[in-house]
Amino acid sequence: MNRRLSLYRCLAGLAACAMLEVPQIAWAQSSGAYPTRPITLVVPYPPGGAADQFARTLGHALGERLGQTVIVENRPGANGNIGSAFVARRQAADGYTLLLGSTSTLTINPNLYADTGYDPAKDLQPITLTHQMANVLVVSTKTPYKRVADVIRAAKANPGHIDFGSAGYGNTMHLAGVLFQKQAGIKLVHVPYKGGAPALMDVLAGNIPMMFNNLPALVPLKNSDKVRLLAVADTKRSPALPNVPTFAEAGVPGVISVVWNGILVRRGTPHAIVDRLNREMGAILKSPSFRQPLEKQGYEVLSSTPAQFEALIKKDLAGMHKLTKEAGMKMN
Repeated sequence: MNRRLSLYRCLAGLAACAMLEVPQIAWAQSSGAYPTRPITLVVPYPPGGAADQFARTLGHALGERLGQTVIVENRPGANGNIGSAFVARRQAADGYTLLLGSTSTLTINPNLYADTGYDPAKDLQPITLTHQMANVLVVSTKTPYKRVADVIRAAKANPGHIDFGSAGYGNTMHLAGVLFQKQAGIKLVHVPYKGGAPALMDVLAGNIPMMFNNLPALVPLKNSDKVRLLAVADTKRSPALPNVPTFAEAGVPGVISVVWNGILVRRGTPHAIVDRLNREMGAILKSPSFRQPLEKQGYEVLSSTPAQFEALIKKDLAGMHKLTKEAGMKMN
């Protein structure tokens, strides 16, 4: 009888130990052991653009720090909505699928589309801001435009007859054009493309006269005989393009279009993993060896806490609501 009682007590003790082990194992899987397999970084734009290039550089550095491969996966479409919804609604909240978010996907699209397929505030957890880049007005050398004033003069002489390209309807490049028209008192014709790279190719070929594009995409072309860089939509000149004036210097104040980007995961990802990703990425983004080559290409490298990134999203959501409403922009 005593032996049987001892056996029951032993089994009960083992069961209790097993129950205690569950949260410990779960904690280890959610923090210390992470990551145990490759991580995917989703870029919701086509390959070859400025955001894609930055993501690949960051992904390589992050993989080295975490000891796991970081695979960059392009999921373009609907101005970034397709890739963003894929991470926000279809992937597990486990830190193994990251999203490169931007001003477009996190603050413009929710004000533009009736249904983006995701809610940035409810579905996505910010990790850190990574970089920002100004938009630049670039024109084909097949046009007679050598200064911003030339574009304004031609547009006033032929209102609604001069095209400008962008990466897509509602993209920041499009909104930069909307803002330029408003501040200059002109009317242009928007030609949306499926990405900034194909639009730029048409400017280089002379198929469209001009576009706004991210500064890093244009730095390699600063000495090109196919395009002219007329003005930077920022409050200051870029060190990467020191000879290109701001719009204020070119006579059109108020044309500011600076695009920020950052990394997010699905909301509900364990805090330990969010903190680990923020810590590792922060170390990368603050490293001179990482920053300096990118800054020469025209990127302004940033870092932040998750809370700071979240506050920026909320602030710019309200600001973009006003801008898109004033411009009468809406997508069904």
